[in-house]
Amino acid sequence: MKYCNVVMEDGVHLAEQKDGRIYDLSPLMMEDIIAGALPEGRGAEITDPVFANVVKAEKLVCVGLNYKSHADRVGENFVRAETPILFSKFGNALVPSGADVELPYWENSYDYEAELVIVIGKTAWNINEADAGDYIFGYTCGNDLSLRRAQKMTSQWLIGKTMPGFGPCGPFIVTADCFDPETGKRIRSYVNGELRQDGSTSEMIFSCKEIVAFASRYIKLEPGDLIYTGTPSGVALEQKDAKWLKPGDLVEVEIEDIGRLVNRMV
Repeated sequence: MKYCNVVMEDGVHLAEQKDGRIYDLSPLMMEDIIAGALPEGRGAEITDPVFANVVKAEKLVCVGLNYKSHADRVGENFVRAETPILFSKFGNALVPSGADVELPYWENSYDYEAELVIVIGKTAWNINEADAGDYIFGYTCGNDLSLRRAQKMTSQWLIGKTMPGFGPCGPFIVTADCFDPETGKRIRSYVNGELRQDGSTSEMIFSCKEIVAFASRYIKLEPGDLIYTGTPSGVALEQKDAKWLKPGDLVEVEIEDIGRLVNRMV
């Protein structure tokens, strides 16, 4: 199944994408679906949808350097970490597909990162890797926008990662029973239509199940929490003459069998 949240005149409605069309599922909400409710039927078709945030996420957890090709290009003598590298974004970093993202004028090293995002389905606290799949509701597209100058200021990456709007996500969540990242799903990013990243989820150093199990030992994950799982090579940081994002740029993240996340920088 493939779900999304859509802005309607009377508020945000849950919707389902089926055969390329989007249908209203209200009065159900995304929280109901994550909790196990099933739609009894489809409502009217929604044309020209305006997307809302995919979930009301309490936590945005991120994984760094989880694709070796990317890690090799940004770090000297990269050695595979024994555990996932975790950091976070604040709640106001989350914005939907179609939203504009402001790039504050006093900085300039703005970068894109196409990422598969895990949507947590139930409370996960110190779980085993073998059981981790049971705690994943589904997957969506994400863009771990980054301010590289600030990210490099200290060993802690937070200030380079969590400006408002720096966690675009969506527009669709594909349920875990319909999507297996370990089979290798193509993940790409485009800037103004130019292909910048072209990788596969099979290249991840730590699998989604490993990430969820590890994170749950230190972070009590709740339904609707999001985990950005890292990015393949091709980001601006890797380039000798970095093409940083600038106002007016259109950034698209596309993941096979999920969809396309689109945001304009302003």
